[in-house]
Amino acid sequence: MKKIYDLAVKTGSYQKDGETKNRYENIGSVMENENGQFMFLKRSFNPAGVDFKEGSESIIISMFAPKEKSGNSQKSDLPDWDDASPAF
Repeated sequence: MKKIYDLAVKTGSYQKDGETKNRYENIGSVMENENGQFMFLKRSFNPAGVDFKEGSESIIISMFAPKEKSGNSQKSDLPDWDDASPAF
């Protein structure tokens, strides 16, 4: 099983060095195996709590290429559900 994308939603923004940065929460991942692609979603994810564009009934879920984990000689293909450490 290979991780193709991390899935994230924008939870807010902040200022750093006079520049506006976005804050994201990891909500799952897109994986791939010999049967095709599929998605894992965090069970506790509630789309009702995500900011949305006024007048829209939809939210945006961004897909980011997974980042290499530093300091670990073994790379896991399983999703990392630890929200204590930033995913981005």
